[in-house]
Amino acid sequence: MADRQGFRLEKSRRRDPRAIGYGTYRIVDLQTNAVMPVLIDGREVGLLSGLDLDGVEKWLTIDR
Repeated sequence: MADRQGFRLEKSRRRDPRAIGYGTYRIVDLQTNAVMPVLIDGREVGLLSGLDLDGVEKWLTIDR
């Protein structure tokens, strides 16, 4: 789904199960190789990293 929309899904490289971000994912734009920003009301509030698979699915299925 991400590939069809021009994105790549990357899994966190953290190896310590107690580390923040362990086992999470981020969404990267294939053209710019940049981590996608989180937009709320048209304003950037952070980057799309630290997502679980449900969060990834939700982001990929919203209308942009």
